[in-house]
Amino acid sequence: MVEQIATVVAQSKQRAVRAVNNALVEMNWNIGKYIVEYEQSGSARAEYGANLISKLSRDLTLRIGKGYSRSNLSNMRLLYLRFPIFQTLSGKLSWSHYIELVGIDDKLERDFYFAESVNQNWSVRYLREQRERGLFYQLATAKDKEEIVSLSAHGLDIVQPKDIVKDTYFLDFLGIKVPDYSEGELEDALIRNMEDFLLELGKGFAFVGRQYRLTIDNEDYHADLVFYHIILKCYVIIDLKRGKVRAEDIGQMNMYLGYFALDVNTESDNPPIGIILAADKNDVMVQYATYNMDANLFVAKYQLYLPETEELKQIVRAELDKYNQ
Repeated sequence: MVEQIATVVAQSKQRAVRAVNNALVEMNWNIGKYIVEYEQSGSARAEYGANLISKLSRDLTLRIGKGYSRSNLSNMRLLYLRFPIFQTLSGKLSWSHYIELVGIDDKLERDFYFAESVNQNWSVRYLREQRERGLFYQLATAKDKEEIVSLSAHGLDIVQPKDIVKDTYFLDFLGIKVPDYSEGELEDALIRNMEDFLLELGKGFAFVGRQYRLTIDNEDYHADLVFYHIILKCYVIIDLKRGKVRAEDIGQMNMYLGYFALDVNTESDNPPIGIILAADKNDVMVQYATYNMDANLFVAKYQLYLPETEELKQIVRAELDKYNQ
């Protein structure tokens, strides 16, 4: 009985919190609507202009109390402008989530973070971190226009192996500054920072082990990092390369895929995925070396620094512009 009552109390508290949050978001949306409608009347715009928010903040604070600062009122105004139809808002997100979202000017980017926050139950902190890392543009750089639009509208849907692979992985969290690091040092740094690496890999990855031994014809080989993807239900083998990926690296990864498919997989496992993570790659060589090879073998790059988000934006915009001409 104690357990049942405790469960009822906890569930009731959660519903109460959601109800209060939904009421707060709706109230703030309505305040934003009043501000925008007031601004759109010519006389109001002429009389108050840019000072409207400041004057409104002072008047509301005197009459109602705290919570109506200039920044808060500006966010309420933006909430209405970004989401003019109230029914499109989600009750799963808090007012703090919406503060992060309304600050995003680009609609495609904003829609992506909205969808991911709702679908994946992102915390406000995690949403902020992914925004700062430019996750949307990281994912969108390797997609065409239709895929970018779909990514924005629905978030990241994982239904096939290529959905979990990025064109470039940013490993700035490792703190490696020296140019003469070894592959072993890179692997050690990834192990020490596994939580951050899992976030960079994306959702669904579970770490299995490092230097995974594969014995073939009485000879031992070692896959650098092995994961299991719980959504695709398959092993993911990652091999690290300090320099440019070579044709023999691709052949070796293909052998690893064969080993896992034939000797490690159970009946419930899907075919394994191989990712060669290199500092550099030649796309033409990769195309030749993977010709008629396993479609689950990918070659990606890593960078030890996080590029300016504007660089990623330009790549995505260029892809969109190609289809708009």
